[in-house]
Amino acid sequence: MEKRGRPSAYSKEITEQIIERLSDGEPLRVICRSEGMPKWRTVYDWMARYEDFSAHIAHAREIGFDAIAEEALLIADTPCYGETIETTPLANGEIRVKTIKADMINHRKLQVDTRLKLLAKWNPKKYGDRAVEEHDGTLTIVNGKDL
Repeated sequence: MEKRGRPSAYSKEITEQIIERLSDGEPLRVICRSEGMPKWRTVYDWMARYEDFSAHIAHAREIGFDAIAEEALLIADTPCYGETIETTPLANGEIRVKTIKADMINHRKLQVDTRLKLLAKWNPKKYGDRAVEEHDGTLTIVNGKDL
């Protein structure tokens, strides 16, 4: 009899698949929705239980962040054409329909911006905005001590 449903037993094969897919920039919840994958809660339980697995997940996510950044660059550099239908009412009551094929620049901008904002949240040290302090000669006091 064939076993059905999601696996919940910790196995090397499944954990390797999860780690590989995370390294490619695929989100854990998307991975866990795939056939043969455990629920995301199960993966978090495994991370709490198995320190080595948790370390591999953290490293895979770091690699995956770079993959997402590279994907954002690819999206920005690659035109994606789509069609828009433009209708114009005419004086005689008819409607002129015109199909316009153009680069979907706003869609691509949204895709890039979303990825960059998520990267900044997930790893602010590497992908977040950097603040630069200017030294202008002013004295800052913290806890009553001169700095």
